[in-house]
Amino acid sequence: MQPAHPGEVTVLLQQIGNGDPHAVDRLIPLVLHELRKLARLQLRNERSDHTLQPTELVNEAYIRLVSGQARDWQSRAHFIGVSASVMRRILVDYARRKRALKRSGAIRSAVDMETEPGVALSDQQAEEVLTLHMALDRLEEMSPRQRRVVELRYFGGLSPEETAEVLNVSPITVKRDWLIAKSWLKGQLRHQPVG
Repeated sequence: MQPAHPGEVTVLLQQIGNGDPHAVDRLIPLVLHELRKLARLQLRNERSDHTLQPTELVNEAYIRLVSGQARDWQSRAHFIGVSASVMRRILVDYARRKRALKRSGAIRSAVDMETEPGVALSDQQAEEVLTLHMALDRLEEMSPRQRRVVELRYFGGLSPEETAEVLNVSPITVKRDWLIAKSWLKGQLRHQPVG
């Protein structure tokens, strides 16, 4: 399937924002390939044998994206960027549930954990997801734009130009923020205990 023209996706997103119920049905086939690619990016660091497949992550994220309040989607890049954030939050929510179960002393068999809706992360991976999430929260306190650049570039797979479009800044600004944020996050993650 050939990717949709960005203008066509933007028009459909605007129609969804205006309440057109038929626009959602037309949007799905146009963005499905990109959302699956995004889900594979999100799941690239997870266990290879977990139960959540990219298609399931796409489905859960898509439901959250279009079933909520009407959004003022600016463009295809904006939609993909928000999709990346939603998918990351799904993984963070799972990691928090896993940590809460572990700390509460709840006893669950491996089979129960594997059949729970969501992604199956090892304890270490769940802690790493939460550590990264906390580092991104600290980055946001210092520079909200840099956090968005990380979300859009790393989690969303957007190019510097697409990221600049979403953030309404120049590509040079995005590249500079990306370098600074990556360096800062590496320092933060290096000094954080995991597990």
